[in-house]
Amino acid sequence: MRIRIVSIALLVALFVGCPPSQKPRVVVYTSLDQIFSEDILEGFEQKTGIEVKVVYDTEASKTTGLVNRLIAEKDSPRADVFWNSEVGRTIVLKEKGVLAPYKSPMAQGIPENFKDSEGYWTGFAARARILIYNKETLAPEEKPGSVLDLTAPRFKGKVTMANPMFGTTSTHVAAWFALLGPEKAKAFLLELLANDLVIVPGNSTSRDRVVAGDYPLGFTDTDDASLAIGKGAPVGVIYPDKEGMGALLIPNTAALIANGPNPENGQKLIDYLLSPEVEEKLAFSGSAQMPLRAGVPTPDNVPAYKEVKAMDVDFNDIAANMEEAMKFCHENFVR
Repeated sequence: MRIRIVSIALLVALFVGCPPSQKPRVVVYTSLDQIFSEDILEGFEQKTGIEVKVVYDTEASKTTGLVNRLIAEKDSPRADVFWNSEVGRTIVLKEKGVLAPYKSPMAQGIPENFKDSEGYWTGFAARARILIYNKETLAPEEKPGSVLDLTAPRFKGKVTMANPMFGTTSTHVAAWFALLGPEKAKAFLLELLANDLVIVPGNSTSRDRVVAGDYPLGFTDTDDASLAIGKGAPVGVIYPDKEGMGALLIPNTAALIANGPNPENGQKLIDYLLSPEVEEKLAFSGSAQMPLRAGVPTPDNVPAYKEVKAMDVDFNDIAANMEEAMKFCHENFVR
């Protein structure tokens, strides 16, 4: 009888006095489209046994909404990792003290210009900002060689672009501010508007309007264009400014959140995201993203990033111009 009483007491202590063990977890906010990021995160779960809690963005707010959320949560962070589909606003988060430095051992082999020198973020798997065109409505000889050509009368009312307040389009605009200088960039954007540039909600909408033949040309990213081409749409891709300033390459970025709830698991997730395995998966996925390290296998439709004439602009300069660029866009593009 005494043994039974002791056993019951021990059971009570185990199940009432002691908290149940919890499965290890990590919380990630990501702006990469769920269709592409979900498979990667599931792979991490299967490989490590760490449960992944994900907060995705929306197509309309693209990155901006998550960045604002991270800033608002700075004093009581809920996320461990920010997987951003671009880089400009990741740098803004660093400047606002939202990020913690972490130099992952898996970052070896990634070129230095795609890393923060202090370890606050690391880039991987890049996309390019390109022009998508409809082969049935735009003759080969009519294709523009430069984005600057789009202010010409022959392109009046024929070009679509996502809302420049959000996502990679905002990064692209800030890059023009950094490379051309604010005054030339503003003049160029005003000329585009005067030439009846068509503003649409997002890059996928810009692509879809070109695919439908509503407009012959549109700004978008290589991943959006790749999805359309993979479905047999009558569209092609122009990497603009091969003889000039080049196309903007935009890497994904992985960053650790300062004082996040699961920092060790956050570091493990970043290590995984920066692996050759993930770059290969993203290259062979519908997003067709370009690996940044050498030697990663890619399909025929994904060029090595060094094969693309890239815009020679420092990502920190892009971030430094973001506020002025967005103020200008809000004043001139928001109706």
